[in-house]
Amino acid sequence: MSHSAAPLVVVMGVSGSGKTTVGQLLAQGLGVPYAEGDDFHPDVNVEKMRAGHPLDDEDRRPWLDEIARWLVGHVDSGGVVACSALARRYRDRLASAVPRVFFLHLDGSAELIAARLTARQGHFMPPELLRTQFADMEPLGEDESGAAIPIDGTPQETVALARAAVPSA
Repeated sequence: MSHSAAPLVVVMGVSGSGKTTVGQLLAQGLGVPYAEGDDFHPDVNVEKMRAGHPLDDEDRRPWLDEIARWLVGHVDSGGVVACSALARRYRDRLASAVPRVFFLHLDGSAELIAARLTARQGHFMPPELLRTQFADMEPLGEDESGAAIPIDGTPQETVALARAAVPSA
């Protein structure tokens, strides 16, 4: 039996969709490292978001490059990284660095996610920016390696769906 490579997964979605929770639990279950995409943002980006301003492509370039570098560094070990990756061009940038990356889109309604964000404390993303995130969200294309996972269940239910969707998991 041939040994397949450990999964390399980007858990994507708008702020409040559960990327960190699902990503950490998924990485644990797969026995691979986890990285928080927010940690790759330069301070200037965090300050901009904290002030309620959406990032533009120029702001995101160094951030996506750092996440791509992390993915490249985990090709052998596998890994899970939480990263909004809302636009196709951002996912293409990550996939061009690591073609076998698998995108897991945590998919939920604006109402559900807004309610979660309102209940969440200590995060730099103001709920007002959620509207811009939904406007920027481009669903996975049929030619992209990935799956959309509904988030209306418990985190454990979402992780079970995610794990079932990840190839070779």
